[in-house]
Amino acid sequence: MINWTRSGEWLQLPLPHEGWKPLRPGAVEELAACLPVPRKYFLRLASQGLIRVEDGMARLRIFPQEKAAFKPEPYSLDVLYEDEFVLVVNKPAGMSVHPSEAGQGGTLASAVAHYFAVTEQACGIRHIHRLDQDTTGVILYAKNEWAHVLLDEAMREKQIDRRYVAITEGVFRVKEGWIDEPIGKDRYVSGKRRVAPNGDEARTHYRVLQQMKRGALLEVELETGRTHQIRVHLSHVGHPLVGDTLYGGSSRLFHRQALHGERLIFTHPVTGVEVVVHAPYPMDFQTLLDQMSAE
Repeated sequence: MINWTRSGEWLQLPLPHEGWKPLRPGAVEELAACLPVPRKYFLRLASQGLIRVEDGMARLRIFPQEKAAFKPEPYSLDVLYEDEFVLVVNKPAGMSVHPSEAGQGGTLASAVAHYFAVTEQACGIRHIHRLDQDTTGVILYAKNEWAHVLLDEAMREKQIDRRYVAITEGVFRVKEGWIDEPIGKDRYVSGKRRVAPNGDEARTHYRVLQQMKRGALLEVELETGRTHQIRVHLSHVGHPLVGDTLYGGSSRLFHRQALHGERLIFTHPVTGVEVVVHAPYPMDFQTLLDQMSAE
């Protein structure tokens, strides 16, 4: 675990050894060996004079004052986890993660911008992953460039574990398994996806947590992250999400797709400690589950 402190815009670290100089040959590599750092990022800091040695400490300016690129909008954000480097929030249904067009309001990005403003944090808005507008659950943000670079890499390397729960239609004969079908765009409906032989590779693992008379509660994990992947795959095998009318689900009991990002596990980009965050079931999701369980 890295022993660090923050002083304003600067991260303070013990020197790798006495007499260490940040600009001499090999110095960046020495410091990089002590930290999980993006080398190009550190080289840029060094070239701009943003790595200093003072009072036996290496100081790195990695918390610059930033302006959010989104207009802040008042919203009571549900913060699940936060420290100097990351923010994890619980996204509600009906809210897009970020605007799809210029000037769009009512997004999670604007809510996070407001949260940073009222808590006096001059951070940019850097989401690491997304959820569909009507899907609820955990969203991970990086609060500075260092964390952003490392968490983006972790996401690409499939080192961030996201678990979903879904309520689907029908009775599962096989209680656990993989759905391995490529996904591409639907040529007839804009924004819709479908299983397509020439689509992108997509793998979804599911496990039945509770089988009910007319549906099931599933735990779902993604090996890939295609648009609408869970919705497309479950519909393809004959078990659309309850409420997901775009992919064949019924809206009789529920007005949106019954999908919730329940858990996030990631390695902290600086401390290296595993962080586990859970988002409780939203009220409407729990009510639907209770209703279907009682049938």
